[in-house]
Amino acid sequence: MNHTHTEKKAKPVAPKVKELIDRTKSVILATVDAEGNPNSSYAPFVQVENTFYILVSFMAKHTKNLSEGRKTSVMFIEDESATKQIYARERLTLEAATSQIERDSETWNTVVTKLKEDHGKVVDVISEMGDFILIALQPIKGSYVNGFGSAYFVDANLEIIEHRNDVNHQSK
Repeated sequence: MNHTHTEKKAKPVAPKVKELIDRTKSVILATVDAEGNPNSSYAPFVQVENTFYILVSFMAKHTKNLSEGRKTSVMFIEDESATKQIYARERLTLEAATSQIERDSETWNTVVTKLKEDHGKVVDVISEMGDFILIALQPIKGSYVNGFGSAYFVDANLEIIEHRNDVNHQSK
């Protein structure tokens, strides 16, 4: 059986990245603690301009890691039930800088209002709890994948900057 490999020539446009984010309600978080131990979790998010915001409780391990500004990675990923190929789920993975937003600041009020609009009345309750803090996740760089052979580097503005074709898969 002869298989011909055809390289994808089409470069996805930034709206594809935006569409994935728009279809996603929560972000997967990868954080590390002071000893370098990894922790994975998730949180509902909203996007305001080019920054993602999450309202998280200190009851969760990831909140301390995020609040102390350690290295963080976030991932937006296509729902398993919607994917055509489980090995090639559409996803955006970003390195992100974190910062805590001051309670009752203009940014806090704007973002909490948007969280309420997007995620419902539960935000009214949790935003008033003292252990919940608002964290900004500012993209640094990352990658966007939307199929086999279709992986791209993205910049801090979530714009696709180049095809990740530097590694070729080898047959056994």
